Amino acid sequence: MLGNNDLVATIAVKNLDTARKFYEGTLGLKPVDTEDGELIVFKSGNSTLNVYRSQYAGTNKATAVTWLVGDDVEGVVRALKAKGVSFEHYDMPNMKRQGDIHVAGNMKVAWFKDPDGNILNVVNR
Repeated sequence: MLGNNDLVATIAVKNLDTARKFYEGTLGLKPVDTEDGELIVFKSGNSTLNVYRSQYAGTNKATAVTWLVGDDVEGVVRALKAKGVSFEHYDMPNMKRQGDIHVAGNMKVAWFKDPDGNILNVVNR
């Protein structure tokens, strides 16, 4: 039923100004729409990310958004670190860590958080 429709990632934040600085300034996403001081829509590749104000911001303990960066995981991690992003380190079965990047076979993934604690990642797909 929904398989032919586009989808949008949605993230809750406490403060839209802080979120804008992170998503636009640090991650380089372009804001394309706003709504009554409650929502900012960012463009990322061919997708959009809705960032909205909520009292429940940061309560998700799982990955909220994944960016598919192809073979440039190392380069993206270096660039984000240069902008002050700290990376999360997890003990996961069948994964080895090489610096801030977790590796399982051919898969490389690095996790980080936004200012509200939402878990984000980049992966080589």
